[in-house]
Amino acid sequence: MIVSCGEMELAYLKAKDKRLGAVIDSLGVLQRPVHDDIFPSVVHHILGQQISTKAQEAVWERLSSRVDTVDAAHLLALGRTELQAVGTSFRKADYILDFAGKVASGDFNITSLETMPDAEVIAALSSLKGVGAWTAEMLLIFTLKRPDVLSFGDLGIQRGLRMLYRHREIDRKKFERYKKRYAPYASTASLYLWAVAGGAVEGLTDPAAKARQGGAARQKPNKQQNADTAREPQQP
Repeated sequence: MIVSCGEMELAYLKAKDKRLGAVIDSLGVLQRPVHDDIFPSVVHHILGQQISTKAQEAVWERLSSRVDTVDAAHLLALGRTELQAVGTSFRKADYILDFAGKVASGDFNITSLETMPDAEVIAALSSLKGVGAWTAEMLLIFTLKRPDVLSFGDLGIQRGLRMLYRHREIDRKKFERYKKRYAPYASTASLYLWAVAGGAVEGLTDPAAKARQGGAARQKPNKQQNADTAREPQQP
């Protein structure tokens, strides 16, 4: 399912932040894919760890062709060997089977996630093997459709914030300031920050990249520096 950003959310963000508002005007209404079923979404994310999106989709298609439905019962019946045969690793197969086993036994109540606050969802999902805070945050945005999620650990969000607001780095203090500004529609802001990070807005560059290049240029030793000191990054 594809969901478009809402007019109310966009109007709010444009009123709160002129720079983000200009990006919204430039790019128009963005859309995001959403997946209503939590169980296969968790499995899909585990399969995609440390591989490209293209490889992830190839593995997912092979898995989907092996089972009628990607649910706990079917995956437990499939077993580790068959899971590995679709192109996933031994470790990921164990993560998936551990998750399926907990859901099947009732040890992990997947339907309860729908009514939990965001922080509790992140804590619950992070208790699973192979699932961390970033995966939980992505599930909040794209499966549970929570409106106010901005991921500090997401490299694209970090890059988008640097590019839009011209920072060399985004520390926790800066991040929390922007998250508060975007609230309660940080998930919509995330879509535009990812677009910025991907180069969708012409002329916006990453100040961190320039800082690294400048530091490298200043690392030439002189008579007052020894080689070890010269190899240290020089801060602007």
